[in-house]
Amino acid sequence: MVLTEVLILLHFLKELPYFSAMIRVIILGAGNVAQHLFTAFYEHKSVEVVQCYNRKGKRLHPNQKENTITQDLNTLKEADVYILAVSDDAIEEVSNLLPFNNKFIVHTSGSVPMNTLNSNHRRGVFYPLQTFSEDTVVDFASIPFCLEAEYEENMIFLKKLTSTLSKKIYEVSSEQRNVLHVSAVFVNNFTNHLFSIANDICNNYNIPFEILRPLVLETAQKATKMNPDLAQTGPAIRNDSKTIKRHLKILTDTTQQEIYKTLTKAIQSKYGKKL
Repeated sequence: MVLTEVLILLHFLKELPYFSAMIRVIILGAGNVAQHLFTAFYEHKSVEVVQCYNRKGKRLHPNQKENTITQDLNTLKEADVYILAVSDDAIEEVSNLLPFNNKFIVHTSGSVPMNTLNSNHRRGVFYPLQTFSEDTVVDFASIPFCLEAEYEENMIFLKKLTSTLSKKIYEVSSEQRNVLHVSAVFVNNFTNHLFSIANDICNNYNIPFEILRPLVLETAQKATKMNPDLAQTGPAIRNDSKTIKRHLKILTDTTQQEIYKTLTKAIQSKYGKKL
């Protein structure tokens, strides 16, 4: 290879985002994920959020400059990656409305396939597997990121971007990610709903829910330290029918009764016991 060709190649490599000193990011969306990502990137010198898009022109961070917010997709600036942190149903629509082609576009959803993104772009997934609430501080260093990309160079770039936030990086296909998302619904959304039911029951009988908090923490900690099958306890696995009947009499809400019966049956079925 002659010197001229080498110089051209080096120039081309420097133009690639994963060889650049500063990673330029645009975040589309204004929900909890978008806000937490902006805050996390804001604290890193190697990443610059050059612009944020949302329909209301909402500021994602108190220190965000007004000139980095847009309500018009046609005014989007140049960036190394465009992160669609929007609702699952809006991902396809927003990606189809982007006024350019062949940019690196990723979404942050746990259940939406990568190919939902417009095929005119280089597509990827940047999924932080965690629950996000507006007023809760998130430690991104503890969060696993599930990444997917069509091309190897884009995967290399995603890993570099992710490494500014977390070292827990996994290459996960759309099919695997959907399975993970179903599992996450069980351990997070469904579990939280059970906490809510327990809170309602306590309130009905004027009992402070805080009495149960050490049990909530211990249950969660056990799940991280041992196989959940080995941690299962309670009247269902013991086949304690008298206790189960007493519990059902306490529950006056029919939905709560059905949930109790369903979970009891599921536990007994898994561990070889019957109602």
